[in-house]
Amino acid sequence: MKRALVSVTDKTGVVDFAKGLEALGFEVVSTGGTLKALKDGGVKAIGIEEVTGFPEILDGRVKTLHPKVHGGLLYKRDNPEHVKTIEEMDIHPIDLVCCNLYAFDKALEKGADLPEMVENIDIGGPSMIRSAAKNFKDVLIVTEPNDYQAVLDAIKNHNDDFKLRMRLAYKAYSKTAAYDTMISHYFETQLEK
Repeated sequence: MKRALVSVTDKTGVVDFAKGLEALGFEVVSTGGTLKALKDGGVKAIGIEEVTGFPEILDGRVKTLHPKVHGGLLYKRDNPEHVKTIEEMDIHPIDLVCCNLYAFDKALEKGADLPEMVENIDIGGPSMIRSAAKNFKDVLIVTEPNDYQAVLDAIKNHNDDFKLRMRLAYKAYSKTAAYDTMISHYFETQLEK
């Protein structure tokens, strides 16, 4: 069985996407509010703590930053040493990540104060996105709801080829770069006050 990790702030279409993944034989793993939305929508998702063996801590600041997550994303499926390591460490592959980031832009638009802005800086999301995108040959990275149906169709039709995977990785890196630039600019403006 393939495994998908779904953790999104923008939940547009995510229940249907996860149901589509389940229909294609994926086990769905999720976190926090996304897990609740998926279960409420009838998806048989499991919590990330069932993968990591560790609870979400620090008000959700730490939930996916774990070797059982990033090992499952980053190992090269065609590298015998990598395969041996994950087997020895009881790490299961993660074949797809569906993730979008905390809404830093929306907090900025509403004029949130510094403490609220800091809490809207996503750490685990960009880390998962970057890990999946780095290993795009083996892991699909989906960062935009408007790609959900195309990804489901590609998987169903066995068309999740190199070009699609690279295009999704390109979008992922573009998203994390823009996100970090927005945060950097915010901190720069705070220094000018």
